[in-house]
Amino acid sequence: MSRIGKQTVLIPKGVTITAQGRRLNVKGPKGELGFEIPEPIGFEIAGGEVSFKRSTEDRTTRALHGMARAMTANMVTGCSVGFKRVLAIVGVGYRAAVKGSSLDLTLGFSHPVSYPLPTGVSAEVDKEGKITLSAADKALLGQVAADIRRWRPPEPYKGKGIRYADEVITLKEGKARGKK
Repeated sequence: MSRIGKQTVLIPKGVTITAQGRRLNVKGPKGELGFEIPEPIGFEIAGGEVSFKRSTEDRTTRALHGMARAMTANMVTGCSVGFKRVLAIVGVGYRAAVKGSSLDLTLGFSHPVSYPLPTGVSAEVDKEGKITLSAADKALLGQVAADIRRWRPPEPYKGKGIRYADEVITLKEGKARGKK
């Protein structure tokens, strides 16, 4: 049995889970999310928790078993508490600002970059150049953070660019000019 799949998902107060056929809908204070449970996986909502069972023991079904449980746990966490991702902007003249539902970035290009935030994702920028993204959907949040980072990934010599706050950049040594 899958270690992840056999664990139950506890439903916290303020969160409701409803099933419509194979679709699970989670509603909470931070938003509303839904997920279609794959066919070979069965689920049961009882006693304030959701449990998952699989019909066969083949490799694909075992993978889907853990994935269905993990997706449901992420939806419950996202709708109750939410997810955050912090990006740090490092570099002279690199700036960010939130204007309406878009993130305006000045990253050393000849033009400013405007990234429209998808619905469900919000951004805040503090004075140190940290962008805090928050959303209920973990996958959407990760994709938005990766899209923003892709504009100016950190370079390996000075470390300038956009990086995740917990990311460690190993800096390379510059040219060894004049050394013998």
